[in-house]
Order: sequence, then C-alpha cells, then structure tokens
Amino acid sequence: MVRSVIEGGLTKAAAALKFNVSAKTVAKWVKRFRAEGMSGLRDRSSRPLSSPSQTQPATCAAVEALRRNRHTGKQIAAEIGISPATVSRVLRRLGLNRLAALEPAEPIRRYEREHPGELIHLDIKKLGRIGSVGHRITGRYPGAINRHHGIGWEFVHVCIDDASRVAFVQVMPDQRKQSAVAFLEAAVAYFARLGVSVERVMTDNGSCYRSESFRAACKRLGLRQIFTRPDTPKTNGKAERFIQTALREWAYAQAYQNSDQRTAELPNWLHRYNWHRPHGSLKANTPISRLGLAGNNLLRLHS
Repeated sequence: MVRSVIEGGLTKAAAALKFNVSAKTVAKWVKRFRAEGMSGLRDRSSRPLSSPSQTQPATCAAVEALRRNRHTGKQIAAEIGISPATVSRVLRRLGLNRLAALEPAEPIRRYEREHPGELIHLDIKKLGRIGSVGHRITGRYPGAINRHHGIGWEFVHVCIDDASRVAFVQVMPDQRKQSAVAFLEAAVAYFARLGVSVERVMTDNGSCYRSESFRAACKRLGLRQIFTRPDTPKTNGKAERFIQTALREWAYAQAYQNSDQRTAELPNWLHRYNWHRPHGSLKANTPISRLGLAGNNLLRLHS
C-alpha cells in the first residue's frame, strides 16, 4: 500500500479505495514509512504512552493490602470507596484476582529411596508402529501420499530403579497382563545380574497391573506391589520422566525405516543411558555409578 503511493504515484484516496481502508489509514502508514523506513511498518503495541485516568498507585497499594488480608472485591470496593469494576481491574493487573494466588506455592516434594532395589517404577508407553520414515523427519502430515495407515501399535514397557535410576526397557506386542508379567520377570532378572535385589514395585492402576496374574507374579518374586494414587501421575514421576527421555533420545532420535530397526537400536541406547549418560538428578553421574560399577562395563540389555 505504501509503495503504491510512494513509488506507484497513487493518491492516498486511490490507495485507500484499492486496499479497502480509509485515506487516514493510508496517510498514517505513509507518514511512518517516510519517518522511520521499513521499521516503521512493523507491528507495534497499541497501548498508549500514558494513561492519565488509570487508578492512582496509592489506591492500587491499598487494594493489594486489603486483598492480601483475604478481603473480597466488594469488601475492598466499599472500604476504599471505588467501584467493584475498578477493584477487579486492579486485582487482575496485580495477578491477585483469584484467592488461590494468595496461597504459597506448594513445595516440590522429591523423594528418593536410599538403596537400589528398594523400589522400582513400572510404566507403559504406547508407540505407533512405523513402516517408513515418519513425519517428524519428513515433515509429511496426514493427507500426504504414501502414508502407512493402520499399521498398528507396539508397547514400550519401562522399569526404572528409584535410587539409582538404572532403567530396563522392552518392546512388547501389547499391554495385557501376560506381557506385564513377562516384563516384570525380565526386569527383576536384569537387576539380579547387576547384583540388585528388588523389594518393591510401583505401578499405576492399569488393568494389567491390577490383575490376579500380576499380583501372583509379585508374590512369587517376593515383591511388595504399590499403586500410584489415582489421577496423580507425579507419584510415578521417575518413570514418566524416563519415558520422555527415551522418546526424545531413542524413539524419535533418528530416521528409522521401520519398527524393527527402532527396536534393534533400543539395547544400544539403553546401555548408553545406564552406563555412560550423565544424569541431572545424580549430580551428572551415571545411573550405574550408584551400583558401584565401572562406566566402561559392556553389560547389555540382552546379556
């Protein structure tokens, strides 16, 4: 629009008609361009430089003081002698429009078992099977050609030790009780090879973990089963966090041609995670260091 006036020779009225705006708008943008160049055409805040009618700072301070004493908006308005709408605007600007904002933030409660094997966390992540390089690499989304629809799912069963963060993972065909039991047995055997005796297992409330078969497996292995609180995923936060890491560094880390190739890479990545990858919550030490084992050990997932 500005070029049509400055370079094209159009009048401001003609440019306004062509671009369906008012002549005043054309004049405004032409004036900005002549004064500031291209930077003058960038978006800018419509907020005025000053607001003379804004509530005085002393009044705002009084509103805040009363609010922090848990007064309601109507009580504050009556006590100070201003309208409830003004009180509402001030409280919103201060971030105190909800009484919950007056409560101190709940501290983050972190816990960690003292010894490896005291508690392991189990969880399951559902992953779509792949038949070619996926959209995270190619940029193709549903609707693009050559997509592999209906190829199915596979389920990544994960186990992480609470104290050491040593992890064990297997890709299973489903999340039924038979697979959950098989994975639990494999996980306990894996930790046994590392010299760790498992005492407790924490799971969510999924049907496979609530099943009689899983309960019997725990009893047979000498494990006490603990369930997370309903609708509280942070209870099993270590497993949830490990799943995020696994997805980022293994499942979505490279262009796999198919699911089998992705699964074949899992033991290599898991070895790096346990034996060589520094862990933030362990002060940059590796999980395996908590077991007193050397970082160059070549023990693998399938050993």
